[in-house]
Amino acid sequence: MSRPRIVIVGAGFAGYRAARTLAREARGRADITLLNPTDHFLYVPLLPQVAAGILEPRRVTVPLSGSLRQVRLVLGEAGRIDLDARTVHCTNPEGDTGTLGYDRLVLAAGSVNKLLPIPGVAEHAHGFRSLPEALYLRDHLTRQVELAASGADATERAARSTFVVVGAGYTGTEVAAQGKLFTDALVRAHPSRTGMRPRWLLLDVASRVLPELDGRLSRTADRVLRERGVEVRMRTSVKEATRDGVLLTDGEFVDTRTLVWCVGVRPDPLAESLGLPLERGRLLVEPTLQVPGRPEVFACGDAAAVPDLERPGEYTPMTAQHAWRQGKVAGQNVAASLGAGGGAAGLRPYRHKDLGFVVDLGGVQAAANPLGVHLSGPAAALVTRGYHLAAMPGNRVRVAADWLLDAVLPRQDVQLGLVRSWSVPLDTASPELARVPDGRERETAAPGPGAATGADVNAGDAGNVAHDRNTDDKNTDGMNTHGKDADGMNTHGKDAHGKDDRNEANDVNQTNGGSGEQHPSPEDDSQSITAPTPEVGRHGGGEDGAREGQSSPEDGSRSITAPTPEVGQHSSGPAAGREDETADGSGKARGEGDR
Repeated sequence: MSRPRIVIVGAGFAGYRAARTLAREARGRADITLLNPTDHFLYVPLLPQVAAGILEPRRVTVPLSGSLRQVRLVLGEAGRIDLDARTVHCTNPEGDTGTLGYDRLVLAAGSVNKLLPIPGVAEHAHGFRSLPEALYLRDHLTRQVELAASGADATERAARSTFVVVGAGYTGTEVAAQGKLFTDALVRAHPSRTGMRPRWLLLDVASRVLPELDGRLSRTADRVLRERGVEVRMRTSVKEATRDGVLLTDGEFVDTRTLVWCVGVRPDPLAESLGLPLERGRLLVEPTLQVPGRPEVFACGDAAAVPDLERPGEYTPMTAQHAWRQGKVAGQNVAASLGAGGGAAGLRPYRHKDLGFVVDLGGVQAAANPLGVHLSGPAAALVTRGYHLAAMPGNRVRVAADWLLDAVLPRQDVQLGLVRSWSVPLDTASPELARVPDGRERETAAPGPGAATGADVNAGDAGNVAHDRNTDDKNTDGMNTHGKDADGMNTHGKDAHGKDDRNEANDVNQTNGGSGEQHPSPEDDSQSITAPTPEVGRHGGGEDGAREGQSSPEDGSRSITAPTPEVGQHSSGPAAGREDETADGSGKARGEGDR
């Protein structure tokens, strides 16, 4: 008799822990397959430290194959799920399709960015839920400070030194706190930047920062932010975003090139595609995490509306804390349904209580209330970092080493140029993947806040935008961080916009359309070996563009024959042609789709 087949969709906090628990409970008696777009688990609570240059990107990732040795990893994204045939149709990173059969299915697809109907936000803002977005923001902050320092126009310099974060929940608060320290350090690092004063604004429609937390934690965070120089504006949001800045709901127009969107999330669209009963986009499940009428299907994390047994009539919020704990229960219940642990009679309902909250405010500042004990300052910072080390499934020594080095050495203020503006669009169903320039997945769009102007690079640049986002739910066993917890404390919950605050928006790219012989904006991606500026990537435009020797998307769009490989360049294909069609040459064509 063949062994039962278990397919887990998603390796966020819920999916990763479900796979780990199942591998232990099944003890080799089942074939466990984990379907995920990336080969790693992402510890999202530490992403703000990646964006601030404290941690290297790999520190917050845990290899799936290395940590889940009894689980088969399949790289790809779930497309259609045939519940009657018990098959999952998926597409791998290179576009090949396939199917996975199952006897038990665990849906842990997570969530994606939630967009509000605000003009210009989708075009001119970026989220903050994935590693590519964090890397992009770090490069973007560095670039804006460098461009501001070398600029001659005072208005332009001020705009580049202004950074707007929307959403004062966990993510927005931590990004603003860490970002202000980072840009201040960039200014102090060079004599030519003397006199520059980076300006940070944190906006939210709520009456206070961290509205979902205890008032004392909120007051601590508010005080630290204001003392650091962050302009905290409550009951204020963005009315419209443009290429030159943002119009606030109080009527003020803020000149800026940076808009970070940390307002909320929505369940992954995969949940809605199943045609099953939903609760605000989440699959309705029983307390045992089984889908009603489909006992072979389990759902957990942000994609599932799990009854809150501690608050009858309500559902558990979309937080990492609940996702992490639900993943464990899902793994145990799937194993039980296969006969391990008492069979169906051994299924147990999901119950959980928070043990506290921690909020990292950068430096030696934090706010925490473990087991109800309110802490602030260095003591809270120590508890917060200790919690993260304990909660991480791996890389503890490396993370601690990076923290130690950051305490004694200056941060490296360099742009790596690995992620471009157009490759991390806000409006996408798969934020964990940076978009590749294959001429099909990207179209030019209006350059918004964060875009480099023609004056910053060579003459004639047109705009490129990318929208992309992440779907991992996030939590760990202990404290909750980033609206997502871990079996204990809560740290990154929801913001006042009514959704989980796990997004941020960064910036959009601008470059004037033209042939591959021109220098585009630093935001462009793809490199050409023959280009005079090889360190900056070239655009992968159309099918017939002047890109002799253009490599495949996997190679980062590097053209062997380009004369200036260090500077990104436009190709003269259809995309460039569309940019030329705009009346003012600004390239305001919208992107086609999420995938």
